[in-house]
Amino acid sequence: MPSSVLQAAVASRNCHRIAAPPGTTATTPPADTTNCTTPTPPIAFYVRHALGAAYGTAKSGTGIAAMSVMRPELIMKSIIPVVMAGIIAIYGLVVAVLIAGALEEPSKYSLFKGFIHLGAGLSVGFSGLAAGFAIGIVGDAGVRGTAQQPRLFVGMILILIFAEVLGLYGLIVAIYLYTK
Repeated sequence: MPSSVLQAAVASRNCHRIAAPPGTTATTPPADTTNCTTPTPPIAFYVRHALGAAYGTAKSGTGIAAMSVMRPELIMKSIIPVVMAGIIAIYGLVVAVLIAGALEEPSKYSLFKGFIHLGAGLSVGFSGLAAGFAIGIVGDAGVRGTAQQPRLFVGMILILIFAEVLGLYGLIVAIYLYTK
């Protein structure tokens, strides 16, 4: 049993090779490869952006619900943080589709390519998680504050834009890594 993830990946890539008897060389693949494991991409790393988007939506949504009790006419104006949190999820979806389209069978999928794809997923995932947290916290406080003082709206939007850009930076890095 391999003791690390890297050893497991190497072992699964080597399952198509057969051990040659001592003193000979094997040049044909084994006839039965049913026990071979195909390495799968670490999907958990690609869905971190969705966690950030979900947190941003939930946190901003509770702020909208609390604000709508005092000022129901501001509900549609205050939905902007929820929309911006949803955009974070789209960034991760784009990278996940790109990487899923580049997956190949294990004999053609190099370890280098796998680590590049892992880095791209981590980049967009963690930046999306951070951006979602920032959007959620700013959106919650911003819509509650806007209900009490309407002049805070422009400041809230500017801060939300800066929070959204964090996710965009992760998308740019992920696409750059993907093209390597």
